[in-house]
Amino acid sequence: MAEVGYLKGTFLLRSGQWSQEYFDKYRIESDPRLLSEVARHMLPLIPPQTDVLAGLELGGIPLATALSLQSEIPVVFVRKKPKNYGTCRAVEGLSSLRGKYVLVVEDVITTGGQVLESVRELRKEGAHIVGILCMILRGSGDQIRSEGLMLRSLFRMEDVKK
Repeated sequence: MAEVGYLKGTFLLRSGQWSQEYFDKYRIESDPRLLSEVARHMLPLIPPQTDVLAGLELGGIPLATALSLQSEIPVVFVRKKPKNYGTCRAVEGLSSLRGKYVLVVEDVITTGGQVLESVRELRKEGAHIVGILCMILRGSGDQIRSEGLMLRSLFRMEDVKK
């Protein structure tokens, strides 16, 4: 996996930080064999009380979909901002999340800022957040954990570099 997605160079991250390394998760998520393998390894990290998986736009959506196919847990898709046409919703998929136990799925987390914004959107919809699951934890995860949220990752960036 690392040989496919791990890049060296100068990269601006979503967090605004600059990095000399980058993991191009789309190289993994666009390959059905690799995506399926990643989902298979992430499956045991799903808490048993999970009713719904929530894939975050854009990279969390393929992962959440692959996990949904393998676990048969329904999935919703969380936009970074609500669309301004049609249903005008930030969360697409099921008609209601009220009272559902939702696991947020993301590809790579550095600071967790976007994850926490998405958690707020899901809570507005009545969801109970059981935690966050990501493919790669690039940062410490402290910002997410300081909000009292469980955070699990398949890999840490250090694992990918080895």
